[in-house]
Amino acid sequence: MDDLLQIEKSLVSVNWLYQHKDATNLIVLDGTIAKVSLHETDGVFNEYQLPNAHFFDLKKVFSMQGAVFPNTALPPKDFENEARKLGINNTSCIVVYDDHGVYSSPRVWWLFRTMGYTNIAVLDGGFPAWKKANYPIEKKQIQDVELGNFKASFEPEKLIDSEIVLESVKNRSKQVVDARSKGRFNATEPEPRKEIRSGHIPTSTNLPFSSLLNNTELKSKEDLEQLFKEVNPDSIEMIFSCGSGITACVLALGASIAGYKEMAVYDGSWTEWGSLTHLPIEK
Repeated sequence: MDDLLQIEKSLVSVNWLYQHKDATNLIVLDGTIAKVSLHETDGVFNEYQLPNAHFFDLKKVFSMQGAVFPNTALPPKDFENEARKLGINNTSCIVVYDDHGVYSSPRVWWLFRTMGYTNIAVLDGGFPAWKKANYPIEKKQIQDVELGNFKASFEPEKLIDSEIVLESVKNRSKQVVDARSKGRFNATEPEPRKEIRSGHIPTSTNLPFSSLLNNTELKSKEDLEQLFKEVNPDSIEMIFSCGSGITACVLALGASIAGYKEMAVYDGSWTEWGSLTHLPIEK
């Protein structure tokens, strides 16, 4: 396949990926992390991967090490350098998946979007859907790659801090949508991180990321449109929050598929908000 592959949407099927697996500019990324309620020993990380996949290490490489809050995004230059080490070029077509289905892969997609890169999509259903289709897999391995020439063009309005969220809450200019479970949102169940206050950001609405899924795959465009209409009836710009910036990106992906353009992810999310005692909370 001589023509460079270009993705026009934020989600692709396993059938689409299999049909385009030989594209010369295709880069497949494995963005798997352990779920916050699980341990790595629970079989989260399996032994296999999609052919020629590169591990996109969200925890130890593409998050700031030693940061106060988990999963803090890298500065653009650091992100650029690490992406190049994966062989990513400005002409690459990136498809990212995870072992859960759709969990952490949208975080990888959103990080690239914040770096101004749009030729990237999430694999709907992830590894489980690929395996179910009986497409080839291989033992996990490190791929030899040439250093890429990826260039970041940071768009800071896509990845915001608590000050911007607080200002949006005060003037109600944007709708904060929380991806955590209903119990965590309403403080009827404890936070996984015991030192963090329970509750939610004032004026925010709750849309658990799991409500966007049918098993491991995203719901239809029509279903997603309805879900976001319910939590954001005025169709204003949305800010997505969660526990630590991972599943907020599932909402960003769903909103993108539903046709929304104006959105941001609160990078610190509830781990930050619930830790900073000067910030208001509701229960």
